[in-house]
Amino acid sequence: MQAEGTFGIIKYDRRYKRIVRRGLDSVRVEIFLVSIGHNLYKIYNKQMRLREVA
Repeated sequence: MQAEGTFGIIKYDRRYKRIVRRGLDSVRVEIFLVSIGHNLYKIYNKQMRLREVA
């Protein structure tokens, strides 16, 4: 598994540089939402590539 690639995309390509929430629970929610956004972006791109082939 290559974790550095995912964090690089989130930090530099998506311009997410800093956690703005305070408190452990809030930070977890923020990271969770950023991760969901990243995964939805990947799913969307995969579906678009599959539609182009069909």
